[in-house]
Amino acid sequence: MKISQDPHPRVRAAACTTLGQMATDFAPSFQKKFHETVIAALLRTMENQGNQRVQSHAASALIIFIEDCPKSLLVLYLDSMVKNLHSILVIKLQELIRNGTKLALEQLVTTIASVADTIEEKFIPYYDIFMPSLKHIVELAVQKELKLLRGKTIECISHVGLAVGKEKFMQDASNVMQLLLKTQSDLNNMEDDDPQTSYMVSAWARMCKILGKDFQQYLPLVIEPLIKTASAKPDVALLDTQDVENMSDDDGWQFVNLGDQQSFGIKTSGLEAKATACQMLVYYAKELREGFVEYTEQVVKLMVPLLKFYFHDNVRVAAAESMPFLLECSRIRGPEYLSQMWQFICDPLIKAIGTEPDTDVLSEIMNSFAKSIEVMGDGCLNDEHLEELGGILKAKLEGHFKNQELRQVKRQEENYDQQVEMSLQDEDECDVYILTKVSDILHSLFSTYKEKILPWFEQLLPLIVNLICSSRPWPDRQWGLCIFDDIIEHCSPTSFKYVEYFRWPMLLNMRDNNPEVRQAAAYGLGVMAQFGGDDYHSLCSEAVPLLVKVIKCANSKTKKNVIATENCISAIGKILKFKPNCVNVDEVLPHWLSWLPLHEDKEEAIQTLSFLCDLIESNHPVVVGPNNSNLPKIISIIAEGKINETISYEDPCAKRLANVVRQVQTSEELWLECISKLDNEQQEALQELLNFA
Repeated sequence: MKISQDPHPRVRAAACTTLGQMATDFAPSFQKKFHETVIAALLRTMENQGNQRVQSHAASALIIFIEDCPKSLLVLYLDSMVKNLHSILVIKLQELIRNGTKLALEQLVTTIASVADTIEEKFIPYYDIFMPSLKHIVELAVQKELKLLRGKTIECISHVGLAVGKEKFMQDASNVMQLLLKTQSDLNNMEDDDPQTSYMVSAWARMCKILGKDFQQYLPLVIEPLIKTASAKPDVALLDTQDVENMSDDDGWQFVNLGDQQSFGIKTSGLEAKATACQMLVYYAKELREGFVEYTEQVVKLMVPLLKFYFHDNVRVAAAESMPFLLECSRIRGPEYLSQMWQFICDPLIKAIGTEPDTDVLSEIMNSFAKSIEVMGDGCLNDEHLEELGGILKAKLEGHFKNQELRQVKRQEENYDQQVEMSLQDEDECDVYILTKVSDILHSLFSTYKEKILPWFEQLLPLIVNLICSSRPWPDRQWGLCIFDDIIEHCSPTSFKYVEYFRWPMLLNMRDNNPEVRQAAAYGLGVMAQFGGDDYHSLCSEAVPLLVKVIKCANSKTKKNVIATENCISAIGKILKFKPNCVNVDEVLPHWLSWLPLHEDKEEAIQTLSFLCDLIESNHPVVVGPNNSNLPKIISIIAEGKINETISYEDPCAKRLANVVRQVQTSEELWLECISKLDNEQQEALQELLNFA
């Protein structure tokens, strides 16, 4: 840290670069241990007006440090840090006006954006001292050499606006939008590689998020240049090796040697802008929905071919991600228009699942397809689509097993060592991630087609059964069980015909060492009770003691195990509610009540609270207790549900729970007894529930 104050500027600059690198390599531990020392040193270096390049390095290091610094730590230095940044901003703005110097200012506005982005609403008290200066920079920075500064300042303004929220930002919204429109108008008449372009694209998206539906009036002005950038075709060339050697690295070309003294080249400088533009189109479709409808067809025709744009992964990711949102937009124009859009999208999307070479992109394509199925609903795939999809998913599953075998072979080879093992584990994680996406696609089909999809599914059944064999790695068993969970939940009572495939794996995996596997098994046992029908009676009876054993385990509520345990508690609740003849209800109910509330699994928690309402509304004697003795416990469960944000006001359960509290309030003595056992936070949570539900 001492060398950050060294007399030589190059030493100080190098010290700042080192701190930035350490903040990246050792995040967030570095930030947690050295926040006080590093922030103070970098701010001191930024305050030193002797060398703009050193100031720029210090600002850059501070940006990196802030990115992974917990908000709770950053706010400790907020007042002094923000005031220092503002003082430096005023000085640098004056230098810009007098001398046109900009280097440190470019990094400074990015630092301010980073601070605002991290502390969010905590930036509100400082908004009024920064916004005038930032707007002034945009107004001043009109020369060609100041374009990058202008772009970064526009980016900063949009980050600040997003941090403080619409209510605070609205005082400047009109003025800022005029500045953006002026810049956009200038960009429309400038070169394609103008440095402001990418900053403008992102800034418009943030403005959309801030303004919501109010942004719709500006969309026609934004969309045309965005589509132009997204449609741009890359420069490609086939050159002799000698020509390639004569080209500079600064020319922005990348080459692949094709042999025979020839190389294929692509100019990469415009690809990032294209990818960003595609991502912004996704964002507008997602946020504006009906406001985006008139652009849907144009964007669909742009995006579908980009599923095969192999020059840039993020372009394909954006193309895939856009599909379900564009279908949502199309739905607004009616079923016929929606069907036309789906016909254009469906076949290329399925083919992309089969041909995409990159795992990360493939996962996005598969996720997009699953969401699109849910948008379109039952009957959206014809026989040819189903046949092709079945073949692709079968190949993915067979490849999953084959890859596992190959990795085991590599572990027996002579050159096997720790580095090889790390590489094999990375490969395995990629394979498992694709397996989760196979599960997502099957989930979408089961949830939309119900039991009608089962005859098609049977071509995959042996492979899914193989996943849940006891010899398989635990992620295989987890996702295999999840697939059978979906069949039980969405295809019952027909699902019972597969019971012999999953009965024992589901019961035995309740004892698995991995909580993810236990969670999948417990969830399956719960949906058996809820959706399975009478055929599952005996299986639900067998499940109860296994579920109880997991719940009562000494470490069942640790961070690692709590989600699985809460699924077990929820499963018992479902058995009590939907299969009461499988269990001695009066014996099990007191235990079930003692295990509440659920904290971590919000979906299961709200179902559990709903069942609790059923029991209270029916005045169940075991739940209410003799002389209402259980009501203090019940009131505390409701309060905890509100504190943990399990209860949302949109959910019908919120009103039912509020009515339970009001009913208890009718007896002053009982109510005083209940609240006497609550702390202040719990009492405030109950009052908030009563105010809004």
